[in-house]
Amino acid sequence: MADWVTISALASAGGTLVLAGVTVASVRSANRAARVAERSLLAAQQPLLVQSRADDPAVKAGFQDDVWFSVPGGQGIASATDSVVYFVIAIRNVGTGIAVLHGWRLIPELLLGREAHVTAPLLEEFTTLTRDLYVAPGDVGFWQGSFRNAASEGYREARRAVEARQRMGVDILYGDFEGGQRVISRFMLTPREGGDDVRWYAAVGRHWNVDRPDPRERER
Repeated sequence: MADWVTISALASAGGTLVLAGVTVASVRSANRAARVAERSLLAAQQPLLVQSRADDPAVKAGFQDDVWFSVPGGQGIASATDSVVYFVIAIRNVGTGIAVLHGWRLIPELLLGREAHVTAPLLEEFTTLTRDLYVAPGDVGFWQGSFRNAASEGYREARRAVEARQRMGVDILYGDFEGGQRVISRFMLTPREGGDDVRWYAAVGRHWNVDRPDPRERER
């Protein structure tokens, strides 16, 4: 004789199990959709900085002591005095979101090659900008920095590099307008002499993600 109470309980348990499975699948699907939507939103506001193009208009950059520079497209400025060393790089945002520049660090002598400077610099090594600089997507702008303590090692190294006209590197730390998606981009300043004058040509060499895994780490 059939035990209908047992059968009913088993049927109820089976239905509950099926419902639980459907619920788990729905939650996973919703989570995947949420992650896709989040990545799409972040991609829409992600900046990426490179050097400006040679045919881009010159940018003007002024410093707090009322010293101004006009920087042609694709170039930078490296200028040393007895009290200040000035740097400017004309840049272009090829990303999809506004770039907000946060900080920088100078590499007085930049070595080239696969094994040279391939690791991301530490954030505590960066100098914070005294003001935020913004570069709209698809637009040109500039980065600027200076050494003002003539007694500091940073000033002495920077001045020696400028006067020796040697290739230098500048790491620029920036992110989106919400403060996320931070990136470090390494720029090179390469001198080319012409008579008594020298032009500093800019080029970007490498990018590092700060808030996301570096894809190069997965390749090793």
